[in-house]
Amino acid sequence: MPGAISRVFVSPGQAINADDVLVSTEAMKVETAIHAEENGTIAEVLVKAGD
Repeated sequence: MPGAISRVFVSPGQAINADDVLVSTEAMKVETAIHAEENGTIAEVLVKAGD
C-alpha cells in the first residue's frame, strides 16, 4: 500500500530511547507511528515529510 511520511520526530545526533516515535506515516488517511526498537543515537535521517 503506498503511503507518505507525514512527520519526522528526530534529527541527526539526537539520543533516543526504546519506544520513542521516530516518524509518522500516512496511508489511506490512517496515520501510523514508527517507534524505536532500542536505545541509541540517530546517525542520519534519510526521509523528510512528504516522501
